[in-house]
Amino acid sequence: MKLYGIIGKTLRHSFSQKYFTKKFENESIPAAFNVFPLKEIAHVAVLCRILPDLAGFSVTIPYKTEIIPYLTGLYPTARAIGAVNCVKVVRTGNEIELWGYNTDYVGFSESLKPYLNPKITSALVLGTGGASKAIVFALEQLNIRAVLVSRNAERLTYDQLTPEIIADNLLIVNTTPLGTFPNISEFPPIPYHALTAEHIMYDLVYNPAQTAFLQNSSHYTSNLINGMAMLELQAEAAWAIWNSDKI
Repeated sequence: MKLYGIIGKTLRHSFSQKYFTKKFENESIPAAFNVFPLKEIAHVAVLCRILPDLAGFSVTIPYKTEIIPYLTGLYPTARAIGAVNCVKVVRTGNEIELWGYNTDYVGFSESLKPYLNPKITSALVLGTGGASKAIVFALEQLNIRAVLVSRNAERLTYDQLTPEIIADNLLIVNTTPLGTFPNISEFPPIPYHALTAEHIMYDLVYNPAQTAFLQNSSHYTSNLINGMAMLELQAEAAWAIWNSDKI
């Protein structure tokens, strides 16, 4: 029976195992999906050796960029993005190849499209990690300018966010883990009072369904999106990759 899974450092927040287990049951697919918390990304090679049925796995915080040196190769979009959230395991005899893909940008783009309108020309992207890279790539494909915000002085910082900047960016995307269970009271420090009814607030976090970021935003706009739709869409894209005969 084929085995799939997800690797990361802390996986208490992950819904992937529930999602795929339900999918396998509903579609009578003879497969299993497990969580594989790794203290170090270097352990991924050992994981693939000791689990001969492992055919593919998802990658989450903090390994979306750290895994790249351990891969045999990258699909062009993953190379362009500079981050990987999906790995296909290809076995030939005793040889193991790991091929990296990015399906985050697919899930984000497809889940965002129903909310877009011609006024959305620029977006604030909160965070600069692996997930952020996929979001920036997706926005570029949608012809939306991405403005990165972080605590790093080399970028636009949170304390530099003025009401004017908020007004110029009608889409704001949180790519940080702030607000993820169990730390549900955390949220990015932006001037929420500057939001308008035209703003679209997208939080990649999906546990809880309504984060503090979205709760704070709900006082000013009803255009709120959590990360569940993105999770499902990127998971289905990963499933297609794992089961494709092509690399």
